[in-house]
Amino acid sequence: MSRYAAESSYDQATVFRMSGAAVLAVRFILGWIYWGGGTRRFIYAPQKLDPHAHSWMANKLQGGMPGAVLGLNHVLSAILHHPALVYWLLVLVSAAELLSGLGLILGALTRLSAIVSIALSVSLMLVFGWQGATCIDEWTMASATFAMGCTIFAAGSGVWSLDAWLLRRNPSLATAGWFRWFGSAPFSAREIEGWGKGLAIVAALFTLVFYNYYRGSIFSKFHSGPVSAGKHHISLSQAQIGKDGRVKVLAYLNGGTPAVPSHVVKVVVQGPQGVVESWKGAALEKASKGHIDNIYRYNKFTPGLYGLKAKMGAKAWITLRPQHAATLAPGHYTVIFENINGKKFKTGASLT
Repeated sequence: MSRYAAESSYDQATVFRMSGAAVLAVRFILGWIYWGGGTRRFIYAPQKLDPHAHSWMANKLQGGMPGAVLGLNHVLSAILHHPALVYWLLVLVSAAELLSGLGLILGALTRLSAIVSIALSVSLMLVFGWQGATCIDEWTMASATFAMGCTIFAAGSGVWSLDAWLLRRNPSLATAGWFRWFGSAPFSAREIEGWGKGLAIVAALFTLVFYNYYRGSIFSKFHSGPVSAGKHHISLSQAQIGKDGRVKVLAYLNGGTPAVPSHVVKVVVQGPQGVVESWKGAALEKASKGHIDNIYRYNKFTPGLYGLKAKMGAKAWITLRPQHAATLAPGHYTVIFENINGKKFKTGASLT
């Protein structure tokens, strides 16, 4: 008996019915995940698409920027400078979630809906896959929804769907190329097996490669990732020191959890002879007030109760006025930011 002889006892309609029944729960749940995301923004929590609201989705987009891979951090940085582009991008993504979710729930253009869900999963992984302070939450979501989308594409919708209803009313759709790949015309058992195996390999590689990149534990030891999702990190650069002790530095919160802001409670300038200036608490808040030039208009550095506070992805030129009249000697100086957890971030500056 040949390898596929057993297929002869099942016609294509039976295979379509069985495969669709096997993934019915997966199709509904994946559809609901995306339908829920889209409806929250358009219906139940429209402030997420309101540029003037605190929950405006651009804040989340900027929060994912520090750990975005394949150069997408630079793409997001450019997009964030254009508010209209940000708005329509988020509307488009939200609409894609809503429509693909509805398509999966109803079984309408099922394979096209699955393809869109796969694309959304890839986007989620590339931009937000690094996030999750206690576990990599976004990686988990992206991996699971990617595999679910692949499964639905291979299996089709089955008979409990609008696609099947359209096929019954118009049987010629079964041989129409566009409906075969975007709707849910039945695949043969051989085709389902081929697509299932192929997409399983793709899903496994997608999952394992990104897990190893973000956390290791496959080809390397477990690690916190190229960008830490749990511990805030502030990158300091291009520091400038004035003879009167004035400090200007570019600060970028490029690591840590977006769930809570980072608090800078102390800034110190060290020179060849030791500390020459120090700000902390209320003095730091006062010295920075009116002298913070944020690069982006969403997540920002601002004066706070303990000194400075910043949300994930915030980047700003910060100028600190001196507290004491002084004339600094030429030489090399170090600017140090200390956060509320006692972690210090440094950069050098020369005064000539």
